[in-house]
Amino acid sequence: MARSTRESILTAAAELMRRRGYAGVAMKDIADASGAPIGSLYHHFRGGKVQIAREALANAGAAYGLLIPAVVDAHTDLGEAVQAVFDQAADDMAASGLVNMCPVASVAAEVADTVEELRQTAGEIFDGWITGGTAYFVARGVDEGQARDLTTAVIGGLEGAFVMARTLRSVEPLRAAGRVLAPQYRGTILAVRERVR
Repeated sequence: MARSTRESILTAAAELMRRRGYAGVAMKDIADASGAPIGSLYHHFRGGKVQIAREALANAGAAYGLLIPAVVDAHTDLGEAVQAVFDQAADDMAASGLVNMCPVASVAAEVADTVEELRQTAGEIFDGWITGGTAYFVARGVDEGQARDLTTAVIGGLEGAFVMARTLRSVEPLRAAGRVLAPQYRGTILAVRERVR
């Protein structure tokens, strides 16, 4: 099924921001990457670049929020699951040529003190990830307080390690974060997740 022009614009913007951040992306770049005429950007997004960025981040954030549960689902030992999350992130980052893995964190770090609308959007996404991750781990039998702390630590560990990995040109920060976090949870049994049909 063909994507709409609006979807193409948002997908292109998210990918560009993932690689270049917010300031490094111009409206012309989004038009070129999406294949949409520049006029279409303003037709679909009257708020201009900030609106495009806000909606692109929200879409990307929703998709990225599913990644940790997708990796953890296969595990019944929480420590093994945490290790798998960091190993998968390291493998994915290595396969990408060490490009930034998350547009949300890229933009959040860049604009937290300069573009309030995008700071708020990124904050809502992070809150959503923490809330969703907490609910996921609670459904797998983890105490709510521990589930929230775990989710926050894993997200913080991933995002910080992504920055370090790009800067150092090595996925070792991701692997190290997994090696340090995972042992704290080894032996914690996760309940089998009910499949929704």
